[in-house]
Amino acid sequence: MASEKKDASALIAKTKKVKARKSRDADCCSVNFLKCVLHIFNVIFLFAGVGVFAVGAWTIATRHRFVALLPTPTYPAISYLLCIAGALGLPLCGLGCCGLKTENRTSLLCYTYFLLITFLLEVGAGGLAYYYEVAVEEELRLDLNSTFITNYALDAVVTDAVDTMQTEFKCCGANRYSEWRKSAWHEHDPRLLVPDSCCKTVSVRCGMRDHPSNIYYHGCVHEFTRHIRDHLVILAAVGVGMSVIPIFGFFFSCVLYAKIKHVID
Repeated sequence: MASEKKDASALIAKTKKVKARKSRDADCCSVNFLKCVLHIFNVIFLFAGVGVFAVGAWTIATRHRFVALLPTPTYPAISYLLCIAGALGLPLCGLGCCGLKTENRTSLLCYTYFLLITFLLEVGAGGLAYYYEVAVEEELRLDLNSTFITNYALDAVVTDAVDTMQTEFKCCGANRYSEWRKSAWHEHDPRLLVPDSCCKTVSVRCGMRDHPSNIYYHGCVHEFTRHIRDHLVILAAVGVGMSVIPIFGFFFSCVLYAKIKHVID
């Protein structure tokens, strides 16, 4: 009898020492639940990446025709940052799906780090766009006229950009038409008072007459500044707005990594 009691006491003590088995579905943030959330996230992240890439590519394709006239490379840099962030969408979704299927901690860790990098790229592009939207007006006011009178006809890229701007915005010169008389281009051929792109009806050597019936009198700086600032607002909204998505995935992937590590250990 005493022996049976001793064996029972030993069995109870041994049972208390046995570590409770960790379940994958022990609480509301279970491994399976987190995997389901991240699979849905991957689909959203993929479409968001396509959208961000499309905005960046559209900016490069259609809005970079005046980049040569900007004093700093900030504006094109914002577009390229968005393109890089958007392009990470597809490979990251693939990496995430593989990591979720195999529950490989290395893949999940890489996936988490790249989500953080995507967040930093997008929020950096958005923040830079917000900053430059304020700074670009002063930059153009100080430097645009110098670019016009110094590089026109000497730099083919600048010349094309100036002619396109003057034709599209219906303007002449950076601040006003008379500034062309101080340019190196005017010194080369003094009979031409303004470039032909200043004319209301463009024709060969129409810039020999600077009468208001023939050319535009107001400068391009205000229209150009408005054009750049309006688009920077769009880039800022896309960058900052879309950055919420990768940081959401970053949080859940960190929780999943910790849960898998806890279950395995």
